[in-house]
Amino acid sequence: MITTVPTALPTPPLPLPLVRLRLAPHGALPRRIDGVWWPHSVDLLTQLPKMLAALPSAWGDITGVTVDAAAWSAAPGRMFVATQVVRLHKAPASPHAPDRVVLLSPGLGRRDLQVIPPDATEEAAALLMAAALDDRRPGADGARPPTPTAAAGPHGRVGPAGRGTRAPRW
Repeated sequence: MITTVPTALPTPPLPLPLVRLRLAPHGALPRRIDGVWWPHSVDLLTQLPKMLAALPSAWGDITGVTVDAAAWSAAPGRMFVATQVVRLHKAPASPHAPDRVVLLSPGLGRRDLQVIPPDATEEAAALLMAAALDDRRPGADGARPPTPTAAAGPHGRVGPAGRGTRAPRW
């Protein structure tokens, strides 16, 4: 008599959510905002490595990150990300640059990302991203744009590396 033993099939891993990151196009003029990041949560230990992995290699190795102390969950002063140590600095938000993450890369300088709160709606996030990266609109200098009230129109989708030429639709 042959007895069959039911075996549990391994469940496939859940797909990782896309990194919601949009970078400003590279240009000859310096910008006050180099990109916009819309993390999925305020858990810095989870969100930061994913965002750093999505950055272009031309940005170099990020060795220092400064964040708004009040906006993020507790985190140590350092973390190991992709075979290197990243120093985390928590500071009060600057009134001149609210909702920013500052990335430092030795020899390549500083990059500033505007952070959209994780609980923002898709429509609000799309409008904030477009406003922050459009030099012709108010808020392009890094100041917080007005709170969006209109629904967003059709938008393109940003890929896993966060690159795209059109506003993302999450």
